[in-house]
Amino acid sequence: MTPEEFQSLAPGIPTSPGIYKYYDAQGELIYVGKAKQLRNRVRSYFAKDVGSKKTQELVKRIVQIQFTTVDSEEDAFHLENSLIKEYQPRYNILLKDDKTYPWIVIKKESFPRVFLTRKKWNDGSEYLGPFTSSLQVRELLEFIKQIVPLRTCSLALTPRAIAQGKFNVCLEYHLGNCLGPCAGHQTTEAYDQGIRQIRDILKGNLKPVMEEVRSQMKSAAAELHFEEAERWRQKLSFLENYQSRSVVANARVREVDVFAGREQQGKFFLSYLMIRNGAIVQTHATRLEDPLQSDWEDLMTAGVAQLRERVGSTAKEIVLAQRIDFPDPAIRITVPQAGDKKALLELAQKNLLHHIQHWISTKWKQTDLDTLSSEALLEQVQEDLQLQELPKHIECFDNSHFQGSYPVSAMVCFKNGKPSTKDYRQFHIRTVIGINDYAAMQEAVTRRYQRLLNEKGNLPQLVIIDGGKGQLNAAQQAIHELGLSGKMTLIGLAKNVEEIFFTGDSESLKLDYRNPSLLLIRRIRDAVHQHGLSFHQQLRSKGAIHNELENIPGIGKQTAEELLRQFRSVKNVQQQDAHTLASFVGLARAKKIVEYFKKND
Repeated sequence: MTPEEFQSLAPGIPTSPGIYKYYDAQGELIYVGKAKQLRNRVRSYFAKDVGSKKTQELVKRIVQIQFTTVDSEEDAFHLENSLIKEYQPRYNILLKDDKTYPWIVIKKESFPRVFLTRKKWNDGSEYLGPFTSSLQVRELLEFIKQIVPLRTCSLALTPRAIAQGKFNVCLEYHLGNCLGPCAGHQTTEAYDQGIRQIRDILKGNLKPVMEEVRSQMKSAAAELHFEEAERWRQKLSFLENYQSRSVVANARVREVDVFAGREQQGKFFLSYLMIRNGAIVQTHATRLEDPLQSDWEDLMTAGVAQLRERVGSTAKEIVLAQRIDFPDPAIRITVPQAGDKKALLELAQKNLLHHIQHWISTKWKQTDLDTLSSEALLEQVQEDLQLQELPKHIECFDNSHFQGSYPVSAMVCFKNGKPSTKDYRQFHIRTVIGINDYAAMQEAVTRRYQRLLNEKGNLPQLVIIDGGKGQLNAAQQAIHELGLSGKMTLIGLAKNVEEIFFTGDSESLKLDYRNPSLLLIRRIRDAVHQHGLSFHQQLRSKGAIHNELENIPGIGKQTAEELLRQFRSVKNVQQQDAHTLASFVGLARAKKIVEYFKKND
């Protein structure tokens, strides 16, 4: 949708709070946003200075806009989160998690079983969680097993079946892991008391459980049942150890959520601590997918909202390092300067750094591109560069010259991630006098794509320019003059630091040096370097390029090439003294070279 097309729509956009939905030509929902004032917010997308290239790509895809008005910004916030969760629009900020989180279920049945599940059924059972780690759930269940004996069988323990004596106790009863409700050895009331204790444990509320266990221990000891008292003492010890591992803040820190966020290598990471009754009952670290390169506050707001909803948090206080404009007025945002909450925030930040380091160390363990399928590799490039299409056709340009003269350009072509050598091209630069990398790049790009247009050839999805912003802008100018803007994506690969630049963006994209996308781009860059070098060698063998050193009497072609390999240019050779040159060509030749340049200086 163009700005002009939007202007005809603008008067019909409401000015009240609400959410807006953008659809592409296929009718797919690609973005959902909230606004305090819908018309102004949507208009900002179609302003001349729309922001990053990725936002421009979003706007280009918008074909239809729909609105839903609500009573308040808070309602818009909740509706936006609900729609993002349901539709996962590709341009929205999304938690980068594709796994199903585990729950602890207390089954709705006589003598309820308690176990881990990844499916939540509408069966009347009680589901606690979700938890962000199945390992954490298993540890919790193992801990609960030490405190509260529960049945693990799937028998239908109806009162009638138990009264009729249909069941016999199993090995778990004899091991002390179950108190035998199937055979009438444990009452419903006693079993339900254990279920209540489980709820308290999972909520971090250990105090009532510990009081009950301590009371049972003292009662057994008073009645001289010392073996039973010892079992209760062991359970109390388990609880005390669990509490000592869990409590990290003053008990006055009752119910808060602690979040830390950080950008690293173009990705945004989020760490979360769920604090209940002074104990950490859940922890999680994740990565956000951010197609539009949003700012820190927008990322934190979206991440906090989505993660709280995912884990079912009801905490009314959120602890952060910086204040955000959280639309729910019922939630208090705290930025602690000292004390227990500050210590919790620092712990969340420490966990976040560990997660980032782990992600970096494990994400790109495999650096051999040949082990990846072409499709997987190109999908990674598409994701990292946020391309509209899978880059099945990639071309790369590089300029070079010979000793400050004879500018040429080379182009290589990769299809499906592999070199397509029959499509490689070489260019004698015709319109540029002297060394002007920018003008040479513009000429080469113009000639390549003018010919493709004339021949009605297929355009590449991605064009790589070996060089920084100057070369990239020159190439973009050529594309613009050919009327091909928007038909392909141009990126520049800066030399040495290997940053990736997009046209129009002030900030570069820095990928991990082991990232398959960068490895492929570097492989293509190395190929164009080699192709350019081969081009010069061909010209050299044909005599199209003459080495000035060969003009010196007694200096042959082989000696001249050896000097260029050592000193890189004729000018550098000219600046050497006879002693330095003698170590490479002998004293007699060295003196001839020095005398030649003195005579022609």
